[in-house]
Amino acid sequence: MIASDAAANGATIVDLSGTGTTASTSTELSGLVCGNASLTGAGTDSCTVTLNAAAGASGQAVNLTSNNPAVTVPASVTVPAGATTLGFTATVTSVSAAQTVTLKASAGGVSETFALQLNAANQAPSSPATPVLSGLVCGDASLTGAGTDNCFVTLNGSAPSGGVVVSVASNNAAVTVPAAVTVPAGATSSGFIATAAPVSTTEMATLAANTNGTSATYSLQLNAVQNAPAQPALPVLSGLTCGNASITGSATDSCSVALNSAAPSGGMAISLASNNSAVLVPGTVTVAAGATSAGFTATVASVSTAQTATLTASAGGVSESYALQLAATASGLGISSTSVSFGSVELNTPTTQSITLTQSGSSSVTVSAAVLVGAGFSVSGTTLPVSLSAGQSATLNIQFDPTVAGAASGTLTIASTSLSNPAQVINLSGTGVAGSYVVNLSWNAPTNSSDPVAGYNVYRSPSGTSSYAQLNSSIVTQTSYVDTSVQNGQSYNYIVESVDTAGVTSVPSNMASASTP
Repeated sequence: MIASDAAANGATIVDLSGTGTTASTSTELSGLVCGNASLTGAGTDSCTVTLNAAAGASGQAVNLTSNNPAVTVPASVTVPAGATTLGFTATVTSVSAAQTVTLKASAGGVSETFALQLNAANQAPSSPATPVLSGLVCGDASLTGAGTDNCFVTLNGSAPSGGVVVSVASNNAAVTVPAAVTVPAGATSSGFIATAAPVSTTEMATLAANTNGTSATYSLQLNAVQNAPAQPALPVLSGLTCGNASITGSATDSCSVALNSAAPSGGMAISLASNNSAVLVPGTVTVAAGATSAGFTATVASVSTAQTATLTASAGGVSESYALQLAATASGLGISSTSVSFGSVELNTPTTQSITLTQSGSSSVTVSAAVLVGAGFSVSGTTLPVSLSAGQSATLNIQFDPTVAGAASGTLTIASTSLSNPAQVINLSGTGVAGSYVVNLSWNAPTNSSDPVAGYNVYRSPSGTSSYAQLNSSIVTQTSYVDTSVQNGQSYNYIVESVDTAGVTSVPSNMASASTP
């Protein structure tokens, strides 16, 4: 009622009306982050947009753009009602020169960006000399009552040796965070825990991260206990294991990280690191929403001495480690056969077989000598000593040339610097057999000699020469002899001398000739 001294309306009544409503906090875009800050060649990158509070009943549309045609993203994505995050895929095509692409997310006048480094397919991925902060994101944008939130800081490249220290702060005393978090060497992200105390009314807390002159923020809504249901406890990293605890030479090992409960919406990123350059692991691995584990591959290079690599997984201030033993690959010598059999070989007919020596292991091996023992056998081929590096081989030729009928055996010992078989013995065998042709000789005994004859010596020379060689090893007591050592297609001359009981020989007999076909 309005009172005045006016005569016509000294007391005027004005009707008032209105409806009381509960103040609401607006939902805004608070983050854009991708799993990889650097890509080489064609591929995809898993990215996520984050809101500062749960999307409304109609969801929250977020526009996406890329400033480089080499990276394509959807025109927009919609965060579902009640959710705070949503993932999408950035598709990358190969580039011929290194370049940086800026991805941008926009909603309600608020924008967030993410820098993605593209490396040419024929060059090694390059990381900034000094990586800078590219994002700050937490698993939940809203907490009710006392609780914790799993948060991560992300760099635009891999941290150098010694890691990168990122300062962390909260503008609300109800939320406490560590003063700093370290991104390990070789990793692109690291986690920390934000601890919230109960509040009596709905409040907002802004978390801030800063390093190397760059900063990022994240908005966290705090709800009074009576205003919202209690949130489930966040999962904690509980294990890191690999399929093999010991590996020799170049190989891969299948490893996995484990949580003590299912990962929340949006998944849970785990930072990975190796303290040994011979073992490479991804910078991060993400446990999918609702899952309790995720696998990754450790790539192992050969080492010349035994050593241990320690793999580390970190998330939310919790770390797990795994010791991987790397065994040295020693030099070795591979031999194609440890025995060589020639079977039956005709007398005076050389036959050759070969063996191959091959380097094995991680370092070169030197073959110093090949020592042969055994009548009728000989070795030729590669001149020793010889040094064999990775993949190289050498050939030795073994010859069997029997001069007497019967079985023959021998050995060939290969001496080398091989750690596994420095003295390798190769067994040799063969049988000499008479040729397919023989010469039958016979003569008459002396009839007018006063000196008794004890026996005879038989001599042979190739036709056209006077170089006679005795064929019999002991005195021939008969007046006949069979020459089994003739070769096909040859002509020979023969003479015979008689021998008395004192060992004195007579003058040679007349010469006789014979030829084989």
